[in-house]
Amino acid sequence: MKKLLEKAIQTAILAGEEILKIYNSPDSDFSVEKKTDNSPLTIADKISHKIIEIELSKTGLPVLSEEGNNIPFKNRKEWYSFWLIDPLDGTKEFLKRNGEFTVNIALIRKNKPRLGVIYVPVSKTLYFGSKEITSRKTTIDNKSINIETLIKNAFKLPVKENTEHNIVVVSRSHTNKKTLDFIKKLEKKNSKTTRVFKGSSLKICLVAEGIANIYPRFGPTMEWDTAAGHAIAKFAGKNLFLAEDKKELEYNKESLLNPHFIAM
Repeated sequence: MKKLLEKAIQTAILAGEEILKIYNSPDSDFSVEKKTDNSPLTIADKISHKIIEIELSKTGLPVLSEEGNNIPFKNRKEWYSFWLIDPLDGTKEFLKRNGEFTVNIALIRKNKPRLGVIYVPVSKTLYFGSKEITSRKTTIDNKSINIETLIKNAFKLPVKENTEHNIVVVSRSHTNKKTLDFIKKLEKKNSKTTRVFKGSSLKICLVAEGIANIYPRFGPTMEWDTAAGHAIAKFAGKNLFLAEDKKELEYNKESLLNPHFIAM
């Protein structure tokens, strides 16, 4: 499992560095295509997908990506373990140039997250976790990754537990009335409730870190949006629960659309 985690970390950083070249280049082509669900797609999404697909295929496990998701359920339902990735989570934040976009890589085993890696290219922040090592956070200062050194030098999550205030994470680009109504109910119960706005999977990371208490999501997300963050939250002692019946969110469903959930 450490070897798979090491490969996932190396791959996320490699993809992140290529994304950053496009993000920082004054000559970058930020032309945007629209996917079937009307979400944006850039050249950075495509390049990151290709890099990750090539690298993770070397492990012998199948890869399911946001940019390569047309694998029939009759085929993938037989998968015991597979990689679930979002090559560039937070494309809207990428286009806004606010830095709140990530590379997400998760290993799914028996429909549950087994390990997760989230890399933030702009800040070079790395979140990673598995059952064996729990979840951790660090900053990458070079591309040479040794998993033992990385684990030793990283901060164990949660870094701190927020107990004084009820901090709720809110999506920067995808907030709807149902989510806001849920937050208003929390605010009525606890006057010390504060809203924090974040993009991409960083919302789940804030819960895993202990900075935020809860992230409610009553809008659409796909499995690749949540899998890596789910793993990191889970192995930090948190979890992602279905909003309706409090069961843990599962993966490799026939429909890759997630039900509404709450990270807490």
